[in-house]
Amino acid sequence: MMLRFLTAGESHGPGITAILEGMPAGIPVSLEELRHELKRRRWCYGRGGRATIEGDVIEVTGGIHKGRTTGAPVSIFIPNADHPNWIGRESPVFAPRPGHADLAGAIKYGFTDCRPIAERASARETAARVACGYFAKKLLALGGISIYSWVTRIGPVSAKLPAADERMYRQDIVRSLAEAAEKSPVRCPDPDATSQMMSLIDEAKKAGDTLGGVFEVSATGVPVGLGSHVHWDRRLDTRVTAAVMSIPGVKAVEIGLGIEAAIKPGSQVHDEILPGEGPIPVRNSNRAGGIEGGISNGEVIFVRAALKPIPTLQSPLRSVNLSDRTACPAHAERSDVCAVGSAAVVAEAMLALTLADAWLERFGEQVNQG
Repeated sequence: MMLRFLTAGESHGPGITAILEGMPAGIPVSLEELRHELKRRRWCYGRGGRATIEGDVIEVTGGIHKGRTTGAPVSIFIPNADHPNWIGRESPVFAPRPGHADLAGAIKYGFTDCRPIAERASARETAARVACGYFAKKLLALGGISIYSWVTRIGPVSAKLPAADERMYRQDIVRSLAEAAEKSPVRCPDPDATSQMMSLIDEAKKAGDTLGGVFEVSATGVPVGLGSHVHWDRRLDTRVTAAVMSIPGVKAVEIGLGIEAAIKPGSQVHDEILPGEGPIPVRNSNRAGGIEGGISNGEVIFVRAALKPIPTLQSPLRSVNLSDRTACPAHAERSDVCAVGSAAVVAEAMLALTLADAWLERFGEQVNQG
């Protein structure tokens, strides 16, 4: 692995720390652009009160000098603005939430109070991922690679979008969907579906419930040859799916046709290889989602993921008090109702970090730094 990152910190602790190692020297970066990326993650319809508290102030403590990376590890600290409000008020969590890491983590580490698990398992940690992903995006941009995302479904409401074959294949459609998503409060390119999704979120909030959904993330301009077929852990599809699946709440990840490929004949699944004007043959479809045999094939990298509803419900499910083993409602505290749009932005970061790592493996650290 040439590009790796680590994060540390808890949801309501002093802050979140990220260290990104492997960034080549001389890559131009901007704190304003980085703040914008964090804002994209934070603001999405359905997010809770935390989004209005956190401003995601950034402290870069290493790896950048005069607006460019130095080749040293990039160190970032994102203070938790909500931390002062929690000092002395962190009540124990004895009633684990179904669907959360609370119970499994408490058993694993021998806790009765689930608070230490809940604090680290919180999706607040993904702010650090988005910060690291910004640097990966800047590196990829030098190679002509761009990352995009949009939401296709929240609960039972699905967006009306161009056919999947076109979304997977045509870069102009990918860009137009992403541009439309940036104007939507739920990051959905379909205005009618956006309104329905927002109404659905309002209904879920009133009912004390939560909602999940589906998002897509794509990379254009990816060259042939990222990843490898020779070992399981070097396959690009292994790395991409693992990276997206690692996002809290993601329960399924598909590349290209995904599950649909299992129900169609091969003639409707595989992308024909045709002569091109240049030395590399061309395709007229991209059902493979840009990866064949664990290697990028030059087409759009196309990933779809499903995010489950958030486990913290204001009308809690049944649970057990770990301090006395009695039945009780699950723990409830301030939380989001729906975070599908925010998860899509996190997925951009994870895809960017994965592709940047694979890009450095193939092309080394000799990048065009302008």
